[in-house]
Amino acid sequence: MENTMLGDLTTGQIEHLLQSEIVGRLGCHADDQTYIVPITYAYDGEFIYGHTREGRKIDMMRKNPKVCFLIDAITDMGNWRSVIAWGTFEELKSITDRETGMRILMDRTLPFLTGETTLAHAMRDTHIKDVAGLKGTVYRIRLTKKTGRFEKR
Repeated sequence: MENTMLGDLTTGQIEHLLQSEIVGRLGCHADDQTYIVPITYAYDGEFIYGHTREGRKIDMMRKNPKVCFLIDAITDMGNWRSVIAWGTFEELKSITDRETGMRILMDRTLPFLTGETTLAHAMRDTHIKDVAGLKGTVYRIRLTKKTGRFEKR
């Protein structure tokens, strides 16, 4: 029988996992409906940054800014790490805030974009020089609580 360890991630391990991934799942709830969607993100130690087109996710977060965020690093069913965090959605509206949010997001995600076919629809216009003309919503989520678990075989 294999030796398996299951446990809680330390604060340092949670922070490392949040900073090492670029895709997570964002959960929001409004009008008696829950919605969970994958997002590309960047984490700066305090906030999750994202960019998206107008749609259900943004509408719901504007109505109820309390959200949940999940990331997983899965090697196989016996070797995984997972972080769940809770926080508050903040829409970045000023040109300075939008520029800062997009710089953080692009600095983190651009190394993973290998070609035109890997660019998500919401990220297509991020090569423009003027962020004021950038379509979509730039946002951040202030994380207020984090927990993490792991299994290691």
